[in-house]
Amino acid sequence: MAGKRSSELFERAKRVIPGGVNSPVRAFKAVGGTPPFIERGEGCRVIDVDGKSYIDYVGSWGPLILGHADPGILRAAGAAMLRGTSFGAPTEAEVELAELLCDALPALEKVRQVSSGTEASMSALRLARGVTGRSRILKFEGCYHGHADSLLVGAGSGVATLGIPGSPGVPEAVAKLTIQAPFNDAAAAETAFERWGDEIAGVIVEPVAGNMGCILPLPGFLEKLRGLCDRYGALLIFDEVMTGFRVAWGGAQRLYDVAPDLTCLGKVIGGGFPAAAYGGRAELMDQMAPEGPIYQAGTLSGNPVAVAAGLETLRRLEEPGVYDALASKAQRLTQGLAERARKAGVDFSTVFVGGMFGFFFQPGPVHCFEAAKQASQPRFREFFAAMLAAGVYLAPSAFEAGFVSLAHGEDEIDATLAASEAAFARAAEVG
Repeated sequence: MAGKRSSELFERAKRVIPGGVNSPVRAFKAVGGTPPFIERGEGCRVIDVDGKSYIDYVGSWGPLILGHADPGILRAAGAAMLRGTSFGAPTEAEVELAELLCDALPALEKVRQVSSGTEASMSALRLARGVTGRSRILKFEGCYHGHADSLLVGAGSGVATLGIPGSPGVPEAVAKLTIQAPFNDAAAAETAFERWGDEIAGVIVEPVAGNMGCILPLPGFLEKLRGLCDRYGALLIFDEVMTGFRVAWGGAQRLYDVAPDLTCLGKVIGGGFPAAAYGGRAELMDQMAPEGPIYQAGTLSGNPVAVAAGLETLRRLEEPGVYDALASKAQRLTQGLAERARKAGVDFSTVFVGGMFGFFFQPGPVHCFEAAKQASQPRFREFFAAMLAAGVYLAPSAFEAGFVSLAHGEDEIDATLAASEAAFARAAEVG
């Protein structure tokens, strides 16, 4: 239950902001109750306007891999702000960030910086259509790539949380250009290519799904997509907005050793500021204006404050042992949750990769969106409410991944697991 001040703010917000929030999942529609309004963050915790502290596993939905208000990020961003907040002109720092990204990700030779993951995915699709001269896109059910028209078809995340069955506001003619297949279903992807192969410009996929819960790719799935794109002349697009620098240095493409043609990045590369990017092979990226005929632009692209925060973040992530530490934290958390669920007699499955994790109130394994939807929503709601009351802040949706940061310590993970015992007991009472 949110405190008095949060409740008052939510009522004020609903009078002037649709649903009282600036992004739908924040409204707590799927879990009930009033969202706590956050006043500040410290390390792995957030503190709401009523003074309650929570161990945070949302991390601003993934970017805060170093934790909240990291001193190094604050120094880097503060120094950048003293030089100016925005120029709309090139800076040396954005060149350094582009060089770092191209060095880290195997598939990047050139990269264009933008301001959001939606913008990155939208631009990558435009590039794919422009260079192939084709119109259709293949995406996977439950994968969310931002709210561009072509990509809201079969989206997960907030669309699934709110129970929206389709894409109102998206013209039917646009929706028909998007082909859907189940995530992890290589045979369905092959069938789509057999039918529309000469019309498919690109395949866009989250290499690790994070918007229908956290779902890992089955062995051979990403390799199959690579092969299909090569055979039919389509481009393979990895949406690594969530996984880029979160699951491994160099992203999921390095972890799974599959090279896409284009990559979309966001979240971690901005260090908590609005920043994203898309990139790929030089001959593809050189088709973007001003070098080529395909247009994309942005006033705040390469914003100097966001770039400074991103550079500081990535330089810290290059340090030895960082990803081993993140994986160790995530493993300890997920194994501990699974053990306590078993003791409570609750069907439960969980996975992690790097600093990203997810869980479902069903025995699993979960390999696709249809299976994710079979998990018990009532049990998730009870569990979420109990954890929030105990001071553990999880994503208010069963269709979202969770995140650990380098700021999470053993004490916080122990406290989380202790809180989960009562939360699982409450979930067990729900049929």
